[in-house]
Amino acid sequence: MSNYLYRLARFAFRRRRLVLAAWLLSAIAAIAVAQLSGGKTNDTFTIPGTEAQNAAAVLQAKLPAFSGGQSTIVFATTNGTARVTDPAAKAAIESAMTKLKSIPQVSAVTTPFQSHLVSPSGQIALGQLQWSAQATAVKDSSLNAVKAAMKPVQADGVQVAYNGSVYPGWRTVISEVPELIGLIIAFGILMITFGAFVAAGMPILGAIIGVITTLMGITAVASVVTIASASTTVALMLGLSCGIDYGLFILSRHRTNLLNGMTPEESVPLAMGTAGSSVVFAALTVIIALCGLTVVGIPFLTVMGLAAAASVTVALLIALTLLPAMLGFAGPKVARFTRLPLLGARAERVARRSAADPDSSAGAGWARFVVRRRVAVLIGGIALLGVLAIPALTVHLGLPSGASQPAGNTQRQAYDLTTEGFGAGFNGALLIVAKDVSSPADTQQIAGALAKLPDVVKVTPVTTQNGISLIKLIPKSGPSDLATTTLVHTIRDNRAAIEGQTGAHILVGGTTASNIDVSAKLSSALPIFLVVVVGLAFILLTFAFRTILVPIKSILGFLLSMAAALGAQVAIFQWGWGQSIFGITPAETISFLPIIMLAIIFGLSSDYEVFVVSRIKEEYTRNGDARRAVQRGTGLSARVVTAAAMIMFSIFVAFMFTNDPTIKAIGFSFAVGVFLDAFVVRLTLVPAVMAIAGSRLWYHPRWFARYIPDPDIEGQRLDRELAGAELALAGTSARSDRARPAAADRRVP
Repeated sequence: MSNYLYRLARFAFRRRRLVLAAWLLSAIAAIAVAQLSGGKTNDTFTIPGTEAQNAAAVLQAKLPAFSGGQSTIVFATTNGTARVTDPAAKAAIESAMTKLKSIPQVSAVTTPFQSHLVSPSGQIALGQLQWSAQATAVKDSSLNAVKAAMKPVQADGVQVAYNGSVYPGWRTVISEVPELIGLIIAFGILMITFGAFVAAGMPILGAIIGVITTLMGITAVASVVTIASASTTVALMLGLSCGIDYGLFILSRHRTNLLNGMTPEESVPLAMGTAGSSVVFAALTVIIALCGLTVVGIPFLTVMGLAAAASVTVALLIALTLLPAMLGFAGPKVARFTRLPLLGARAERVARRSAADPDSSAGAGWARFVVRRRVAVLIGGIALLGVLAIPALTVHLGLPSGASQPAGNTQRQAYDLTTEGFGAGFNGALLIVAKDVSSPADTQQIAGALAKLPDVVKVTPVTTQNGISLIKLIPKSGPSDLATTTLVHTIRDNRAAIEGQTGAHILVGGTTASNIDVSAKLSSALPIFLVVVVGLAFILLTFAFRTILVPIKSILGFLLSMAAALGAQVAIFQWGWGQSIFGITPAETISFLPIIMLAIIFGLSSDYEVFVVSRIKEEYTRNGDARRAVQRGTGLSARVVTAAAMIMFSIFVAFMFTNDPTIKAIGFSFAVGVFLDAFVVRLTLVPAVMAIAGSRLWYHPRWFARYIPDPDIEGQRLDRELAGAELALAGTSARSDRARPAAADRRVP
């Protein structure tokens, strides 16, 4: 592989204008297609084949007017003595609700006074809006018309808030602030690492071009495929962090080559042939982990995984092609240090000292400490991660509801007002779809049986048409409560008794039941995904390092990092320890978070495993001293791995500066996972274990060496070929020098 990467980098270096033009044209084309497509993301999570989805399919076929999205409009008086039933307020509400009937895609409107959904205090009322289109297909113009129709009500002093499967303001607006914060911090870290503006800016520039190309491509695809807004956020996080990190690893090796006296044209291909091999294997591990999300059979997770994998793939291609081209334009400038105080002089001193004497760096000192105190370090590191993992034992999975939104969010306001006026269950109605209903009496019998169940507040038959009855059931508990999940399972487990002798067949559907089904499916898919992804990554890492012990060690370290990160997430977001720090409301752990944490933290942990262990193997191949190789390899990789991990950590943390609790939880979990894996596992536990195991870690049977090709991830074969070429060139030059005097002597008369 190193030879192929060497030739690819040499081509990109020499044809740098062509390579740069190709990438710029790709980015421009992606922007144009995205703008023309009009694609938009959404936050509707569904899984085909679940009972809730089957219920939705029955409604779509038999009762299309009731198969679409639903909106709840909450009216509340803000004055202590005012009531929504006051003549002026009531007239304004009824007038506004009447206007909604003329809005495109609206199939039914129910005022609070028709449904008698007015709180006992008279200060809160609920209006219902039924859409003919699915939530994802409701047009923004229709939602804007709903909001406009409510303005006269608000002008009369009545507060209006929205909830439901679709409502005005339901789409997540992706802010540019987190990525800007992340980029600024990343630039600062790179300046400390390199001490040069050109070197610090190059990985960031490449990552930006890659992210723009990827996100515009995802936006274009969103016009034909349903893509969750969290998918673009995850793709953005990984595109920036991986793009910067991959550029950092290659650029760091290139600059060391320059400081050792190489020319840029010699250094760039060599850096790509050595560090580039590690980058390729690291990226492939991340891509495999993300593509592994397809095996769980959940469409929105499949799309999320493929979108993130596409982002990492583009970041890899940028590092392999565009980065060598940009290094060609930069020439020796990447090794020119800035004159800024506290940056340039220090960075130059550290860089030149590390290039001349690798054992003098702080990273080398840490490596010596870990190797010398390997047993104590191993025990302490495992104990720390074990303690952090304890809260994960109480994880409660669910999908976000209005209760988890920030206080200023309209969904949160609607949720709190509804709970205050009617009870938490009115925020998560269950829709009971009865098939093969022969008479209204059958519907009443089923409704009566449902009303007798525990945790039920109200059961209301909505309509009966085409042999289908739609019944709305209001539980006592909220949509995310365990009691509501128990109620759904109770109805399904006792459906025969509820149906009685009617001959009907019931299905439990609605947004709340759909969320419960999604969470259950995700929980059951987690072990399958873990086995598949870990198995594929085990094969890849075994091929890369030609031993089975290194991949096993890597996987065990990842499991420790994953458990600790999940435990920290549960403590901060589910237990509420971070309520005052991060401005969050304690809520259940997002049901898809553990599975994407598995994919991403495993992929990124393998990144650092490859970068650290490839350097250790490189040293072991040279000197054959396993313990010395651990010390030297860890010391050589510590500075660049530290910078890369801090960049990823900073980018993930930056996404906590949003109002979306889902994005906050994702950013926090990724940040903690990366931090623990890089510093506790890869730079501490891994060297300790390798120092204890010694040369036994690199053992493989003879048949293994015969049948498994050597990918030359350390670039040793490339070094030998280049050294041989230099010797041959030197020999040819010497023969030529000896031939010139002889020829001159023959010409003397």
